[in-house]
Amino acid sequence: MLIDNGIYVSGLRVDSPTNLEETYELLADHGGLAWIGLYRPTAGELASLAAEFTLHPLAVEDAFRGHQRSKVERYGDTLFVVLRPARYDDDTERVEFGELHLFVGPDFVVTIRHAESPDLAWVRRRLESQSPLLARGPEAILYAILDRVVDEYEPIVRGLENDIDEIEQQLFGDSDDDALSRRIYDLSREVGDFQRAVKPLVGMLEWLRRGYDKYSVDVEVQRSLRDVLDHVIRIGERVAEFRSLLDKALTVHSALVARRQTEASLRQNDEIKKISSWAAIIFAPTLVGTVYGMNFTHMPELDWTWGYPAALALMLGFAGTLYAIFKKKRWL
Repeated sequence: MLIDNGIYVSGLRVDSPTNLEETYELLADHGGLAWIGLYRPTAGELASLAAEFTLHPLAVEDAFRGHQRSKVERYGDTLFVVLRPARYDDDTERVEFGELHLFVGPDFVVTIRHAESPDLAWVRRRLESQSPLLARGPEAILYAILDRVVDEYEPIVRGLENDIDEIEQQLFGDSDDDALSRRIYDLSREVGDFQRAVKPLVGMLEWLRRGYDKYSVDVEVQRSLRDVLDHVIRIGERVAEFRSLLDKALTVHSALVARRQTEASLRQNDEIKKISSWAAIIFAPTLVGTVYGMNFTHMPELDWTWGYPAALALMLGFAGTLYAIFKKKRWL
């Protein structure tokens, strides 16, 4: 689907063709630069672009199929760039990724979105309001799109940081251990996915930097791209910190759970010791009483004057002795 299409001369929009064929004709008439914006294009549209701008078949195939990692490749005088724009859903604590492909040639830029993000209409309005920047050529459009994608990473960083702060508070509070473990694991996975989207950008921008002189990239665009690189490096460092913090949080949580389980086991053992102690104390006089409760005819102690007091003393003696032993062992 053709979303927006413009022909630019000296940074100013001179025409807005409504289809690809008209774009090719107007670009030939006006010269300048064509910026073609597509959303999930058909194979026919890509074939038309490939034929007109001599796009490499492998890059066209990648652009059509999607599901590519972040990368930059050069085919002759045309760059093929894949970016992973993203947004953070704070309710589900998930990073949602899009996919954006760019073909950047000497007199054209083709942007192909496979998701709603990023808002390239905003990027186009920005550049059209800054005609001196747009007049610097296709690399200026590449810079503006990279800058927008990286800027949209900032809310993700803030969202992840807030959730990690909440996890740190939960670690030493009252929380469901299973739920907290799952939250740490899931958030760590999202941070890992985000890191895989951000990390390649450093190498991509460094690779572009090495070709500035060879491909005569405008000096101001070079400076702007260096600023984007600094921004990406800062975000990459923060994401690496998040990964480390979550790994430590999971380790601490595991240790706390193990400690709580050990404490619970010790408390259970103490209760068992108390129950066993009292059972033994009660058992001793019960045994004596049971013996003398048997209805045998010949029991010498029954005719003994001190039999009853002796039986009581024996019961109390057994019970007292066992109580003293258990008390000394701190079972009671």
